[in-house]
Amino acid sequence: MSTETKAVAGRDASRIHNIGYRSYDGPRLGRAYARRSLFSQTLRGSFGLGRSAKSKVLPMLLFGVMALVAAILVAVSMAAPDATKLVVKYTSYAIYLQAVIGLFIAAQAPQAVSRDLRFKSVPLYFSRPIEHADYVVAKFAATASALFILTGAPLLILYVGSLLAKFDFADQTKWFGQGLVSVALLSVLFAGLGLVMAALTPRRGFGVAAVIALLTITYGAVSTVQAIAWETGSEGAVQWLGLFSPITLIDGVQTAFLGATSAFPGGEGPGAGVGVVYLLVVLALVAGSYAVLMRRYRRVGL
Repeated sequence: MSTETKAVAGRDASRIHNIGYRSYDGPRLGRAYARRSLFSQTLRGSFGLGRSAKSKVLPMLLFGVMALVAAILVAVSMAAPDATKLVVKYTSYAIYLQAVIGLFIAAQAPQAVSRDLRFKSVPLYFSRPIEHADYVVAKFAATASALFILTGAPLLILYVGSLLAKFDFADQTKWFGQGLVSVALLSVLFAGLGLVMAALTPRRGFGVAAVIALLTITYGAVSTVQAIAWETGSEGAVQWLGLFSPITLIDGVQTAFLGATSAFPGGEGPGAGVGVVYLLVVLALVAGSYAVLMRRYRRVGL
């Protein structure tokens, strides 16, 4: 084959064909739309919506347990003779059902972030137009919103039931509002801690175990040491020990500021002075969780 023939063959092999691709001329929806889409996708996914039927079983079962227990408590309160209030306080409900809440966040926090890490799709999010802060804020807000729905819906059932039972409207409304503030704070704290633990590993199973360990082991250890301190006459140490577990932190804050009855040994929760320390620790953990997530996704998004 001559040199001229080879040159012609080379040009034919490298020819660019127009196969009909067209440039996008529509509106650019931008970061805000991407952030909202990521938020709604994560929130829906927390309850298995838009996913397989198998993925819906656990979150819907846990939501059903939370709602069913509230309905039973309403029925018991209405059946009690001369009852003037519910048999459980709004602020105590999440404390009593903390195991259900912990299982929910342990299952759904890895679902929110671990799959993106495992399948290495995080850099695709940051290609454009979304940024690291958009991703973290959307995931954080969606997970906290899912927890708020899980914990707030039973309180709404209790509130509606109390009004149907014709309990005092002003008192029930006040206590219901206090309960909502409490579970909102719990939702933000648990969402931050759960996402941090889940984001440390792309393996969903490890993430589930880490979240359960953080919420369950710390509470068990703190409760045990508090009981020992109470029995040995060190009542003053009980309220300070509560700083070392997420659920006891929430207990302390709502006892100090929301008129709740403490679940600490002897019912001796912190006063307003120590309660400020509890609140500052909660806010520091939330801010710290956000900072850790930002640092984590700056690294994996490269």
